[in-house]
Amino acid sequence: MSKRFAFIGAGSFGFTRGLVRDLFTFPAFRDATIVLMDIDEARLATIKKAVERIVEAGHYPATVIATTDRAEALKGADGVITTILAGDVDVWQHDILIPKKYGVDINVGDTRGPSGIFRFLRTVNPILDIAQDISRYCPEAVYLNYTNPMAMLCRVVQEQYPALTMTGLCHSVQGTAAMLARWIGLPPEEVTYTCAGINHQAFYLNFLHQGKDVYPLIDKAIRENPAVYNEEIVRNELYLALGYYVTESSGHNSEYVAWFRKRPDLIEQYCTHGTGWNPGEYAFILKEYQKRKHTWQAEIEAWFQEPVKLDRGGEYAASIFNAIFGDQQMYKFNGNVRNVNLIDNLPYGCCVEVPVLASAHGLEPIAVGKLPPQLGILCSTSAQMEEMAVEASLTGNRDLVYQAICFDPLTSAVLSLKEIRAMVDEMFAQYADWLPQFK
Repeated sequence: MSKRFAFIGAGSFGFTRGLVRDLFTFPAFRDATIVLMDIDEARLATIKKAVERIVEAGHYPATVIATTDRAEALKGADGVITTILAGDVDVWQHDILIPKKYGVDINVGDTRGPSGIFRFLRTVNPILDIAQDISRYCPEAVYLNYTNPMAMLCRVVQEQYPALTMTGLCHSVQGTAAMLARWIGLPPEEVTYTCAGINHQAFYLNFLHQGKDVYPLIDKAIRENPAVYNEEIVRNELYLALGYYVTESSGHNSEYVAWFRKRPDLIEQYCTHGTGWNPGEYAFILKEYQKRKHTWQAEIEAWFQEPVKLDRGGEYAASIFNAIFGDQQMYKFNGNVRNVNLIDNLPYGCCVEVPVLASAHGLEPIAVGKLPPQLGILCSTSAQMEEMAVEASLTGNRDLVYQAICFDPLTSAVLSLKEIRAMVDEMFAQYADWLPQFK
């Protein structure tokens, strides 16, 4: 029986094109109905044309529908994917600009800290509205979220709608594993690992090739190969200090800790000269979005002139759907789920990123026990801040937002309590129209 997939926020071109392509690589989904939903009609029309091109290139007996009506998109869906962004760049730029005014230098700002928390507070209501509609129109669907801030959004949905089969996905786990394999000359498909923690701060607790620990090879590469060290300076410094390698880029991770961005000389030393895709430049993603706001149409038109690639990519989503209601081949991945006896030294019920098994039985998270203490401290600080922000979003408690940001490692390394209060108040004022729960 043909399956139906709803893409909410389908105007996210990179994700939508890649995930649709991946779905069609599984025989069970080649005759699927792909429903594209977005509130931006221009982007929606363009992505519909792009997906139809993929269908035509693969000669798939699939159907493509585009709509601005979320209920229409969700009715009868077997799988749902969210890739939404609450507000254009002209709105969310203040997540980065206001903290900078007070001395908090942000690279991306989509995960935690003052920028990530206010991004969450703006996004939580739309995400909960989507979850409510999934519960109403397709309660048996498998719901996969790609929207950031991943941990807080998954946490609130999984608490408010516990009956949904839902997890959040981030490509930093498999992406970093491939990078580490490359550094030591191994094919990425030959390495295995156990990775656990919280989103963007998960760590490879082991890293194996044919059952053998290859962390010593990674250590040697970082310490002795300048090209390897310079590719990910912040993450390599974290590894040298903590003994385990972290997921997500140096730029992201430089914001989550107190050690790299609290002084201009440290930013220059650690966050400026790396050769990886995001070493830590101030407002890196903001600048990218500001540029693409005026170039996205030209970029997508250029894609229409290129050959269509039909090979499966590295994202988890299609393989998860296939394991649960396709050919039901079990699939193991890292997902974001609530911590119900999964990581012993992180807060019970917080959102953690751990191995998950997808099968005909649904999603089954795998317990990893206790993180090494140095990782437990690092992850627990962020997880407890996220717990406070989630509670604030549900209760309208402004003080909880302020108090959560008080404990952000970078913010607390730079600002006094009174300065943090002033910054938070300014961000509340800037986003007043986006935060009805705080009125």
